[in-house]
Amino acid sequence: MNLRKEKKQAEARVGRRGGQNRPLTPPKLKLLVTVVNRQKVELYLGLLQGFDVNMQLSMAAQGTANTEMMEMLGLTDRDKAVIFSIIREDRADEALRYLDEKFHTIKNGKGLAFTVPMTGVIGVAIYQFLSNYEG
Repeated sequence: MNLRKEKKQAEARVGRRGGQNRPLTPPKLKLLVTVVNRQKVELYLGLLQGFDVNMQLSMAAQGTANTEMMEMLGLTDRDKAVIFSIIREDRADEALRYLDEKFHTIKNGKGLAFTVPMTGVIGVAIYQFLSNYEG
């Protein structure tokens, strides 16, 4: 394959807007669910904003384990917060790795996080806001 043909194929896969290379198809979205101690919710909301998250919702929650189970696991706090964040698929793995690191390094910062694919968002303006994508 010659260089000219390779260049044309690469340009077909990538659009040029504002001097930046962007894929022709916008990235898909995922719902990132994070469960943390309620006292740490503001910290985690701030950390997640660094991953181009434009919309987050946090809700107070309470763990369901009984007292014996809590003691056996070394847990003392049943007051939790659940954070729902809309994140681009191309940033999700990086965010999950970062959260996993923080769960192990922040004092009383334990938690869990997972993503769920979003299959559809109606409207270009809504999609652009949620994905922080100016396509």
